[in-house]
Amino acid sequence: MALLGPVAWRTPPHHYGPWEQVTGLLADGLVAQGVDVTLFATLDSVTSAALDGVCARGYADDPGVDGRVWEAMHVGHALARSAEFDLVHNHLDWLPLAFAQHCRAPLVTTIHGFSGTKILPAYETARSAYVSISDSDRVAGLDYVGTVYHGIDLGGLPFAPDGGPGLVAFGRIHPDKGTHTAIEIARRADRPLTICGIVQDERYFTEEVLPHIDGERVVFLGPVGPERRGRILGASAALLHPIAFAEPFGLSVVESMACGTPVVAYRRGSMPEVVDEGVTGFLVDTVEQATAAVARIATIDRRGCRNRARERFGADRMVTDYLRVYRDILGR
Repeated sequence: MALLGPVAWRTPPHHYGPWEQVTGLLADGLVAQGVDVTLFATLDSVTSAALDGVCARGYADDPGVDGRVWEAMHVGHALARSAEFDLVHNHLDWLPLAFAQHCRAPLVTTIHGFSGTKILPAYETARSAYVSISDSDRVAGLDYVGTVYHGIDLGGLPFAPDGGPGLVAFGRIHPDKGTHTAIEIARRADRPLTICGIVQDERYFTEEVLPHIDGERVVFLGPVGPERRGRILGASAALLHPIAFAEPFGLSVVESMACGTPVVAYRRGSMPEVVDEGVTGFLVDTVEQATAAVARIATIDRRGCRNRARERFGADRMVTDYLRVYRDILGR
């Protein structure tokens, strides 16, 4: 089978790149199950699958290239080989759907989130089955074959039984992620806050985040790669996730849980599906409720948090779920 991965970053990513991270874990997990997999990704990717592609490196790492052009060439190259495979699994958003009639194998697309309603025609007209990453992130009328929650590499997220006094906010710096709200929650809770992530909205960062960064009460580390992610998450008392949008999934949320660090998240999007109340965190609706939740975060057993995350979000579970999806599609 073929996995059509994104090419903004390497697979797996050095720093940010959630779609690349999930696609890479799936490719390696399928190979471990004996599946013959070809991963279409950047040519510097690291995978146990066969690797093919046209992009030497991620276009997000090279300001001299146009990502739209390289994504189109990447898709064209993969679909030109599609007749060689029993199934093509698309992880590259809407663009491959625009050329789905040229795919010579059954096509399934994991929808990693909708960037807006304007892209829906590509989904509504394409010959593809769809997988949602949470039940909340679905659009009526699409042919869904199931929901598969993302899996994570538990080996890279060691259990931290003690945590630490500080809080952490992990994700892209953007109003959607509520970074400024996390700063306010930490201030009210009288806890230091560590912020990790790429700056996706420069104006927002400059106006709403940067003035609060002092290197002590509020620390900004920028994008953090896999080798540091587990250490930072595990050293925290809780992850703050005060989102201002309907989060499709939230990888940082389950990564934090896997380290034993519970989550205080706003009750939006997938969060009621992902967070087990009182076991892996607390769901709240306001800054006041979040501050109160931080005050009782020690009532959550960190080992129980880790165990629940392992049961629900390990990469092996994701691979098993996708194998079930593939059998369903090929059996149609």
